[in-house]
Amino acid sequence: MGSAGNSTDGTVGERRQLINVAYRLLGSLTEAEDAVQDAYARWYGLPRSRREEILSPGAWLTTVTGRICLDLLGSARARRERYVGAWLPEPLPDRTEWARSGGADPTVPPDPADQIVLDESVAMAFLVVLESMTPAERVAFVLHDVFRYPFAEIAGVLGRTPAACKQLAASARRRVGAARAPAPAAGQVDVVRHVKEAWQTKDITALVGLLDPSAVMTADGGGMVGTVLRPVEGGARIARYMVAVADRAPGLELLERSVNGVPGLVARRGGAVVTVASFDVSDGHVTRVWVVRNPEKLRPWAREGQGVRAVVAGGPLS
Repeated sequence: MGSAGNSTDGTVGERRQLINVAYRLLGSLTEAEDAVQDAYARWYGLPRSRREEILSPGAWLTTVTGRICLDLLGSARARRERYVGAWLPEPLPDRTEWARSGGADPTVPPDPADQIVLDESVAMAFLVVLESMTPAERVAFVLHDVFRYPFAEIAGVLGRTPAACKQLAASARRRVGAARAPAPAAGQVDVVRHVKEAWQTKDITALVGLLDPSAVMTADGGGMVGTVLRPVEGGARIARYMVAVADRAPGLELLERSVNGVPGLVARRGGAVVTVASFDVSDGHVTRVWVVRNPEKLRPWAREGQGVRAVVAGGPLS
């Protein structure tokens, strides 16, 4: 893929791009980091003479990372059939927001999450749509439509012709086209804040008014923590569920935080993040709620700072 110099030092600067590609392909920061590490291991496993022959080390790494992700996506389907409850992508914090809140610790090594560019292509709603694609569709679409790689280069990742890769991307694009564009951040911030306020006061009428009648809430505990195993459907049912569990989860600290680049809510207990919730908003109403409680998926949030307005609250984030 591409061409650029022959210095092995040039591979160091590719890491950020590779992690961004791999996270969008896999929906898992942990797996993305492992895939990139594997690609680098293969690069440095080549004889030096072979590395010097490669015109673009970064392009070589992208191709190898893409192939590793393709293999992982294929095996992930079988793993997720055995997964306890619903599987959701790993949520990402906005580290600049966290730093502004006064929680940054310069002595802590950089986290892979810090290298992810937060834009519409990592919004939870978008990642969930990507999950509906076949592995080949996802690779073709992400590499072409998100990262603008030409189909001739994507063909080297998928082992197919450029024309076939173009068809895969078009098929994936139709799936994305069926998904509505996200609400503007300013409008979503207000809706999420009102949800938090209604949640805190256990105002079921206000919650029903904020939730779309056909809203769906999906929770991911991975079998490691308690949560609903099946989606809760219907705004009224979600509101009743939220209010019903509020009394069973006192003492939570609820904060407004960006989740994958859009407004969301984070619950902490004893200073540790225990739940991250993201929302899809349309016409002033919440249409989807994604709740991640699996501790293994909350590792990027382990260094969450103490800033931003916090309140003691209870709710289904417990």
